[in-house]
Amino acid sequence: MQHTRPPAVAGSFYPRQSEALAREVGQLLAAAAVDAAGPAVPKALVVPHAGYVYSGPTAAAAYARLAPWRDRLHRVVLLGPVHRMPVRGLALPGAAAFATPLGEVAVDQEAVAALAELPQVVVSPAAHALEHSLEVQLPFLQSVLADFRLLPLAVGDATPDEVAEVLLRVWGGPETLIVISSDLSHYLPYRQAQACDRDTVSRILQLDGPLTHQQACGGTPLSGLLLAARQHGLQPQLLDLRNSGDTAGDRARVVGYAAIAFTGDSDASH
Repeated sequence: MQHTRPPAVAGSFYPRQSEALAREVGQLLAAAAVDAAGPAVPKALVVPHAGYVYSGPTAAAAYARLAPWRDRLHRVVLLGPVHRMPVRGLALPGAAAFATPLGEVAVDQEAVAALAELPQVVVSPAAHALEHSLEVQLPFLQSVLADFRLLPLAVGDATPDEVAEVLLRVWGGPETLIVISSDLSHYLPYRQAQACDRDTVSRILQLDGPLTHQQACGGTPLSGLLLAARQHGLQPQLLDLRNSGDTAGDRARVVGYAAIAFTGDSDASH
């Protein structure tokens, strides 16, 4: 029997109490909302996945873009890297829903079924059990979208082509949003991280992959998105770029964060 995947990092990466969580996410989104709405609904977002005190402002810069389309987006394809449990391929959770302090989000079983024949897609509850890269995105999505189903994929050892094949299989139309959860460089000195992250973002904006895990911890799912974005004619736009030294961290060893939106799907019916 499928279960509900409970929150694993509530109380550490973000507040455990629903009222405090809703307040913090609301404040982050409000701070990012000035001139946030672009002319077109994003097809894909790249967002960071650290604790909200570190990367929350950057994540909010991306999620604030969804506000005008909260009733239009009904499916979120969410990919993030595994941090704790190695896995070959892209792992589904084998769950019926994901829970956060803000409530439950149903897993899109039709999308799960659409991936059943792909050999790089596996089912691994263990890969999802303690993974934060997907979970920290959910309170933002729950706050900005009215009603949606989730296709959560924890990405391990896979090629960019394997990731792109999955994305293209569930690309959908204007009801589907793709979210890639990835931080940038890790534990470099502040100025070195800035230079490294600017170079990485420049490559992303040129749809130039693949990216290494030193450039972006979610380099594998991000590289797959770049392949799919080229095929669909998406145009990326940088919304925010900073690091933990700009928010709440020491500048001796920082983690980089970027928010990037991809718009202009040339084949939204695919």
